Amino acid sequence: MSMGNLFFWPFTAALVGAALIIAALLLAFWIWMIIDCAKRNFKNNIEKIIWILVIVLAHWFGSLVYFIVIKIYNPKGLVENNIKSKEDRKVKKRR
Repeated sequence: MSMGNLFFWPFTAALVGAALIIAALLLAFWIWMIIDCAKRNFKNNIEKIIWILVIVLAHWFGSLVYFIVIKIYNPKGLVENNIKSKEDRKVKKRR
Protein backbone atom coordinates (compact mmCIF):
# COMPACT_ATOMS: atom_id res chain seq x y z
CA MET A 1 0.00 0.00 0.00
CA SER A 2 1.20 3.44 -0.75
CA MET A 3 1.24 6.28 1.79
CA GLY A 4 -1.61 8.06 0.03
CA ASN A 5 -3.92 5.08 0.55
CA LEU A 6 -3.06 4.84 4.25
CA PHE A 7 -4.06 8.45 4.89
CA PHE A 8 -7.19 8.13 2.77
CA TRP A 9 -8.59 5.11 4.65
CA PRO A 10 -9.60 6.82 7.96
CA PHE A 11 -11.46 9.55 6.11
CA THR A 12 -13.34 6.97 4.05
CA ALA A 13 -14.28 5.03 7.16
CA ALA A 14 -15.46 8.21 8.89
CA LEU A 15 -17.52 9.20 5.86
CA VAL A 16 -19.13 5.76 5.62
CA GLY A 17 -19.81 5.78 9.36
CA ALA A 18 -21.42 9.21 9.18
CA ALA A 19 -23.53 8.13 6.21
CA LEU A 20 -24.73 5.05 8.10
CA ILE A 21 -25.67 7.14 11.15
CA ILE A 22 -27.59 9.63 8.99
CA ALA A 23 -29.35 6.80 7.16
CA ALA A 24 -30.35 5.19 10.46
CA LEU A 25 -31.70 8.51 11.77
CA LEU A 26 -33.70 9.10 8.58
CA LEU A 27 -35.12 5.58 8.77
CA ALA A 28 -36.14 6.09 12.40
CA PHE A 29 -37.75 9.45 11.51
CA TRP A 30 -39.61 7.82 8.59
CA ILE A 31 -40.96 5.02 10.79
CA TRP A 32 -41.94 7.52 13.52
CA MET A 33 -43.94 9.58 11.01
CA ILE A 34 -45.71 6.49 9.62
CA ILE A 35 -46.71 5.41 13.15
CA ASP A 36 -47.83 8.94 14.06
CA CYS A 37 -49.93 9.20 10.92
CA ALA A 38 -51.53 5.80 11.51
CA LYS A 39 -52.48 6.71 15.09
CA ARG A 40 -53.62 10.31 14.42
CA ASN A 41 -57.31 11.15 14.09
CA PHE A 42 -58.05 12.88 10.81
CA LYS A 43 -61.33 14.26 9.48
CA ASN A 44 -61.81 11.10 7.42
CA ASN A 45 -59.94 7.95 6.50
CA ILE A 46 -59.14 9.14 3.00
CA GLU A 47 -56.99 11.94 4.37
CA LYS A 48 -55.14 9.42 6.55
CA ILE A 49 -54.57 7.10 3.58
CA ILE A 50 -53.29 9.97 1.44
CA TRP A 51 -50.81 11.05 4.14
CA ILE A 52 -49.61 7.47 4.64
CA LEU A 53 -49.08 7.14 0.88
CA VAL A 54 -47.17 10.44 0.79
CA ILE A 55 -44.93 9.29 3.64
CA VAL A 56 -44.33 5.79 2.27
CA LEU A 57 -43.78 6.77 -1.36
CA ALA A 58 -41.72 9.92 -0.76
CA HIS A 59 -39.67 8.40 2.08
CA TRP A 60 -37.77 10.96 4.16
CA PHE A 61 -39.01 13.92 2.10
CA GLY A 62 -42.64 12.87 2.58
CA SER A 63 -41.96 12.40 6.27
CA LEU A 64 -40.49 15.89 6.48
CA VAL A 65 -43.51 17.38 4.69
CA TYR A 66 -45.86 15.53 7.05
CA PHE A 67 -43.85 16.68 10.06
CA ILE A 68 -43.96 20.32 8.97
CA VAL A 69 -47.60 20.40 7.86
CA ILE A 70 -49.21 18.24 10.55
CA LYS A 71 -46.91 17.97 13.57
CA ILE A 72 -45.66 21.57 13.72
CA TYR A 73 -48.57 23.61 12.38
CA ASN A 74 -51.30 21.36 13.73
CA PRO A 75 -50.00 19.48 16.80
CA LYS A 76 -53.39 18.51 18.22
CA GLY A 77 -54.67 16.92 15.03
CA LEU A 78 -57.16 17.97 12.43
CA VAL A 79 -60.21 16.53 14.18
CA GLU A 80 -59.64 18.43 17.43
CA ASN A 81 -59.16 21.69 15.57
CA ASN A 82 -62.28 21.01 13.53
CA ILE A 83 -64.31 20.33 16.69
CA LYS A 84 -62.95 23.49 18.27
CA SER A 85 -63.90 25.57 15.25
CA LYS A 86 -67.43 24.10 15.29
CA GLU A 87 -67.75 24.99 18.96
CA ASP A 88 -66.54 28.51 18.22
CA ARG A 89 -69.16 28.86 15.51
CA LYS A 90 -71.89 27.68 17.90
CA VAL A 91 -70.77 30.22 20.49
CA LYS A 92 -70.78 32.99 17.89
CA LYS A 93 -74.29 32.01 16.75
CA ARG A 94 -75.57 32.22 20.32
CA ARG A 95 -74.31 35.78 20.69
